[in-house]
Amino acid sequence: LPFLYICKSHINGHGLFTSKALEPETVLGISHIRDERFENSYIRTPLGGFFNHSREPNCVAYIEGDFIMLKTIKPISAGEELTAFYWLYDLDEKENT
Repeated sequence: LPFLYICKSHINGHGLFTSKALEPETVLGISHIRDERFENSYIRTPLGGFFNHSREPNCVAYIEGDFIMLKTIKPISAGEELTAFYWLYDLDEKENT
């Protein structure tokens, strides 16, 4: 989507941001595609490679057929980082954002 961009994140490395305000339930696209040849049986898309983990996310990753989709769950302001709770991957014990 043309309003999504990658920028340095205060959470970790680089993150996914929006240049326009987003309403809850905005579908952002496919973050992972099911493929048994890959670890955890999914391969990440560029969208899935850049959203960061949060325990207080503004997006949710959900399964729809062979895809994991990403959508907003809260109103998000322009310039805000998009985050979701990681459930596909194991997190380090030190992770607490």
